[in-house]
Amino acid sequence: MRILLINVPHPSIGSRIPDDHLPPLGLLAIGGPLIDDGHEVRLVDGELKPMTAAELVATAAAFKPDAVLFGHSGSTSGHPVIAAVAAGIAQALPAAFIVYGGVFPTYHWRDILAAEPHVTAIVRGEGEETARRLMAALASGTPLADIPGIAFRDATGLHTTPPAPMIQNLDAYRVGWELIDHARYSYWGGLRAVVVQFSRGCPHPCTYCGQRGFWSRWRHRDPVLFAKELARLRREQGVRVINFADENPTSSRKVWRTFLEALIAEDVDLVLVGSTRADDIVRDADILHLYRKAGWVRFLLGLENTDAATLALIRKGGGIDTDQEAIRLLRRHSILSMATWVVGFEEETDRDHWRGLRRLLAHDPDQIQMLYVTPHRWTPYYQLAAGRLVIETDRRRWDYKHQVLATRHMPAWRTLVWVKFTEAVLQLRPKALRRTYLEPDARLRHAMRWYARIGRRVWPHEILGFLRHPPRDTGATVADVWGPPQDREEYAMAPPPRRPAEAREPATPSMASAQAR
Repeated sequence: MRILLINVPHPSIGSRIPDDHLPPLGLLAIGGPLIDDGHEVRLVDGELKPMTAAELVATAAAFKPDAVLFGHSGSTSGHPVIAAVAAGIAQALPAAFIVYGGVFPTYHWRDILAAEPHVTAIVRGEGEETARRLMAALASGTPLADIPGIAFRDATGLHTTPPAPMIQNLDAYRVGWELIDHARYSYWGGLRAVVVQFSRGCPHPCTYCGQRGFWSRWRHRDPVLFAKELARLRREQGVRVINFADENPTSSRKVWRTFLEALIAEDVDLVLVGSTRADDIVRDADILHLYRKAGWVRFLLGLENTDAATLALIRKGGGIDTDQEAIRLLRRHSILSMATWVVGFEEETDRDHWRGLRRLLAHDPDQIQMLYVTPHRWTPYYQLAAGRLVIETDRRRWDYKHQVLATRHMPAWRTLVWVKFTEAVLQLRPKALRRTYLEPDARLRHAMRWYARIGRRVWPHEILGFLRHPPRDTGATVADVWGPPQDREEYAMAPPPRRPAEAREPATPSMASAQAR
């Protein structure tokens, strides 16, 4: 089959403001196995120009694919763009199969199939094996009902098949790196870059996480083989920056140390950036020198909030002392810390924001990323937020960077003032300016200056965006906008049966960090 993979331009600030763009890992992960199955596969990345919907439709029509596959890491906020492009392609290529995968369609399959008759099928959960089976079935005309892990429509209505088995050996499927021109992708201020995934999932039960059950259980690639792949990308493709898409790559100290030592042995000059938990950094205090030697330059730490009641509400785990110690340890080993800070909880007041600012100053992170709480109906947190009033119905803005929910005690404009004030104080205080412009380590100085340049563009952009499109009282609740909760459907895939030794251990639910990458 002729298969076209399309990455649409995402409307979020993070995609449109920076000059750098990263390759679409999810689509490349699907593309590799499809190429190996003998299909003719092409990727069109609409992020790069960015391309308009009309340009994407024209490009697809010129290729004349048998099947068009969509997916996007932005998920919820990216869906309206995908829907528009898919509708245009369906009109231009009425015989083409249109397939859609990712986190948002995995859970909103009923809504999508009901509203978008041109969508042939939706891949639910991991796509590597499911996409292979689906393309084979579409090519041969065999029944879709026999394929686990999909949703589809036929003459009798909308259907979903049983969950696909969770992939146990992540090394069994390769990433189709040959689908991209590496020279067109960069990060960290123009350095050639890729996105990779060492592990999937996370063993912590945060209730708000939009990917909590998508991966079903934490798993990892072979640490030595993974190190060799990164080294090959450096030597053969000139890749300098490795951006980890993992929710929690450091979950297993033993496995993570093996990876670090294997990458050090490869002796390649790489810049590694990604996310992890503060308690893992504290746990690894004695091997943080290996982190640095392997190439780690920055970790994003999901502090979320320091209010005890809020942390208990979202089941974040960790604590204030652990967060502060993690930042201190990273700085001692010349690794930058970026703290995410989530606001917009229903009972917040000016006092809470003031307390949060003081706590962030005490934590002293190198960089700060402010986010707004954004509920997803397949998470346990959704039931707590279902009755809250919605002040933003444009789904393209449900990206963690726009206020979408009303708070009880504060108008939206005052929340924005606190967010912008907090960002300004954290990034313009003398200590932060000294690190940004006088840091003796060239790698850290480059990273700090690059982030500061982006911040100078994003900060006024968000204020102007608020003034041009202010949130408004819609009178609708979260449940009115998104429908009933889906937390009973949270786990997208069927995990393998536990071995007898595992069955005696208490089960730990999986989750993933709630970062919109």
